[in-house]
Amino acid sequence: MGIYLSSPKTEKFSEDGENGRLRYGLSSMQGWRATMEDAHAAITDLDATTSFFGVYDGHGGKVVAKFCAKYLHRQVRKNEAYAAGDMGTSVQKAFFRMDEMMRGQRGWRELAALGDKITKFTGMIEGLIWSPRGGVCHEQPDDWAFEEGPHSDFSGPTSGSTACVAIIRNNHLIVANAGDSRCVISRKGQAYNLSRDHKPDLEAEKERILKAGGFIHAGRVNGSLNLSRAIGDVEFKQNKYLPVEKQIVTANPDINTLELCDDDDFLVLACDGIWDCMSSQQLVDFIHEQLHSENKLSAVCERVLDRCLAPSTAGGEGCDNMTMIVVQFKKPIGPPASADEQSSQSEPADADSKPEES
Repeated sequence: MGIYLSSPKTEKFSEDGENGRLRYGLSSMQGWRATMEDAHAAITDLDATTSFFGVYDGHGGKVVAKFCAKYLHRQVRKNEAYAAGDMGTSVQKAFFRMDEMMRGQRGWRELAALGDKITKFTGMIEGLIWSPRGGVCHEQPDDWAFEEGPHSDFSGPTSGSTACVAIIRNNHLIVANAGDSRCVISRKGQAYNLSRDHKPDLEAEKERILKAGGFIHAGRVNGSLNLSRAIGDVEFKQNKYLPVEKQIVTANPDINTLELCDDDDFLVLACDGIWDCMSSQQLVDFIHEQLHSENKLSAVCERVLDRCLAPSTAGGEGCDNMTMIVVQFKKPIGPPASADEQSSQSEPADADSKPEES
């Protein structure tokens, strides 16, 4: 059946956690895909006032998603901008840092350690789903020193991953996204998209791709990749005359900052395996409905995964790996945002909602 199994793997990895400010639930499922290429991170206490959540949807392999799940939040915290309170700069640099860290002997070794085998013929690294446990982030000293070795000239992985992360510090929410995973907030039941799906046919994406020497065929970058920003994918980042943010495919994240208020119900981070099946508003409505009868957030996530899973692989939608995190804020957060503030910070999601499948 090619990339699909004869029957779906419906076993789920689920987890719940909380601290004094919020609680979360998450679930992930391989589904119909032959391999599981999603990963995630849920760190309730990155520091005393900061929480971190991320979903990473791998393509062409699993290890870049796993690498991001292990290291991206650490790099956010290590950056000097983090200590100065500049979360936007810190998270942007962390996205770019992922590509730098995956190069050379050290990068190759780390990717190999995260995989469960390296094929003799292609050197491709494969591995299983991985995520750090929730709770306190235990910082480890990591200078990422240069290493000599047979892979010193390794330019980075040809596989890649989306990255969509949400950082909650006090009553501020910082969302950073590269790729087509998505972050949505429910405010008084209304879904607001806090990230934009990076697809090659978006005008700004198309312009960058063409200027960097790439092309778009059948909605795919150079005829192969169906998203225009990602971590990894080194083959699309080879133009030595352009900075990292102007390459055919870039890890440069869109960053959105929002002030949380008492009107905010919950936050959702999910990969496109969910969004291909439900619009932002449909998912928010479904979660609200489930919360009437189910208090455990991971169980709500599991119900979403089961709802999205296709009965067969005939249609394509509902056949992808699925990963989803719901973060619920403990009240009170702060004063309600005015209508002007809402409109300036995020757009209602129903403007670009996909029609419901019959």
